Amino acid sequence: MINRRVMIIGAGGIGSFLTQFLQKLGYKITLWDDDGVERKNVGYQNFNVSDIGENKATRLALRYNNRVKDEPFKVLTEKQLQGYHLVICCADNLAVRRLLYRQGFGSEAKIKWLDLRAQGRNAALISYKIDPNLMDAFLAGEEGSFSCQATDWDGSPRGIDCMNIAIAGVATQWIQKWFNDNDDVIDKMVLNI
Repeated sequence: MINRRVMIIGAGGIGSFLTQFLQKLGYKITLWDDDGVERKNVGYQNFNVSDIGENKATRLALRYNNRVKDEPFKVLTEKQLQGYHLVICCADNLAVRRLLYRQGFGSEAKIKWLDLRAQGRNAALISYKIDPNLMDAFLAGEEGSFSCQATDWDGSPRGIDCMNIAIAGVATQWIQKWFNDNDDVIDKMVLNI
């Protein structure tokens, strides 16, 4: 296993697939999520019916033969972010993003971070490399927890959007390039289908 320590915050629609992709490439992953798998998650997250009722981070750690360390807790403090080469936010709320963005930008960032988002037919990758003047725009929005699915999703397989999987794939390439090519990556990307 290569010595590339990453922290993934959120093991849902984006984080569950990002974990799958990065563990195949040998990354040392610590996965943080205090949430349990629900029936509605099985359709668009990387979980099976047998995972329902179990903690998301723990289920993925077990699935990948303990190549992934689980932390079935919320991320609430800066101290929890320390000790990783890269911290990746796949969480569906602004409080965690604010904590991450407070770590700074560009070469002045105390912690190198990546913020991944998806909702419906849209997805975004935002990194610590963005212009700090854009922070307020990226942190605007309602408080709360939001699904990767469009707000009008009726719960049926026919209506599932897969941008969460697309942004996990794009992020995997970004992370590979970031580690392999000494930080030669874009600062942000938006996908709309």
